[in-house]
Amino acid sequence: MLLNDKIIVVAGGAGLIGVGFVKSIIENGATAIIADIDDKKTSKVIKNLSQNLPLKQIDSFKLNITSKKSLQECVKYVDSKYGKIDALVNNTYPRNKNYGKDFFNTEYEDFVENLGTNLGGCFISSKIFSIYFKKQGYGNIINISSIYGVISPKFEIYKNTKMTMPVEYAAIKSGMLHLTKYLAKYHKGKNIRVNAISPGGIQNNQPNSFLKMYRDKCLNKGMLDTNDLIGTLIFLLSDMSKYINGQNIIVDDGFNL
Repeated sequence: MLLNDKIIVVAGGAGLIGVGFVKSIIENGATAIIADIDDKKTSKVIKNLSQNLPLKQIDSFKLNITSKKSLQECVKYVDSKYGKIDALVNNTYPRNKNYGKDFFNTEYEDFVENLGTNLGGCFISSKIFSIYFKKQGYGNIINISSIYGVISPKFEIYKNTKMTMPVEYAAIKSGMLHLTKYLAKYHKGKNIRVNAISPGGIQNNQPNSFLKMYRDKCLNKGMLDTNDLIGTLIFLLSDMSKYINGQNIIVDDGFNL
């Protein structure tokens, strides 16, 4: 029970990675607040998790990560109900309908909008929660970045598929890592720490040809699943890592080597 009695807000907690995060947080003794804009998906997640986990440790809030008002209301809700917030996990992935096109087909307006909602959402959520953490006297923020925030894309693994590595993604995830360092340094003396996790690719029904090419770039497993990230998340949320600050932990089975 490394997180016993902690109150942890998981922004994007109803998503592919978020569900695994929420489950592991509860299993380690904390209460997880699923802060997600998709309330229908959130309801399904809670229903599924509550079959095997204590319902009293699962809560939710419909959160728009790009809305200052929504974020403030989320903080107010959690604080009024639990009296504290121990950590925020920034795991949202907002994007518009044109996200993910090839570089030459990406329009300026779409590039700016996707950076604004995704990286901007990470910024404003960190700001609103940091205001609360400063008043509380402590806090913990974990940003979920990506291996492609660290290294340049390996475009060859997308050959003969309809997939690509979006230019917005590279800008967002690398920006998130420097935002992490900035915030950690800015909060010096405030007992607020900020770290990041950079996962490699997460398996999600990608074509077999891609999975093989991706695995050839790794050392053992290849594409990961959410369970492969849980140990790192729980470590950063726990007091075992209380003096780790401003760092980025890569979990990618050696894809970056």
